[in-house]
Amino acid sequence: MRIAISGRRLLPPATETLVAEALDEALSPITADITGLTCLADGADTLFARAVLAHGGQIEVIVPAEQYLAGLPEEHHAEYRKLLAQATQVHRMPFTESTSEAHMSASQHMLTLADEIWAVWDGQPARGYGGTADVVQAAHDLNRPVRAIWPTGATRD
Repeated sequence: MRIAISGRRLLPPATETLVAEALDEALSPITADITGLTCLADGADTLFARAVLAHGGQIEVIVPAEQYLAGLPEEHHAEYRKLLAQATQVHRMPFTESTSEAHMSASQHMLTLADEIWAVWDGQPARGYGGTADVVQAAHDLNRPVRAIWPTGATRD
């Protein structure tokens, strides 16, 4: 089973804990081999990658742009590098700058590789192009199943 992830970044600590627990719970009943598809952004992407690996799965990483890491919070860089080193495959998009367009293109590529998408999402509109709502719409356009994960008590900011 190939599962793509999209979701919130910069999650409050209490919400990170709730989302990590929800992802663990969602992965627990899956007995098939799991491949997690992720861009490894801070927040939902990283929580998902950790959970997939903890459940014995593997991750494939989609790097949206050559300068992607520079656009992530500095405190996330070590975790990003650690998880990237554990990827069984890395897909690099043909962009230099880490823009909204590069991120959406990476998400669209990720969707072509996935059987379904999990969206750590409160159902609200995207705050900018390429946000989770846009990725969910792209998944619907490709007839990919979408599983929304937003635990009770989670907050967006």
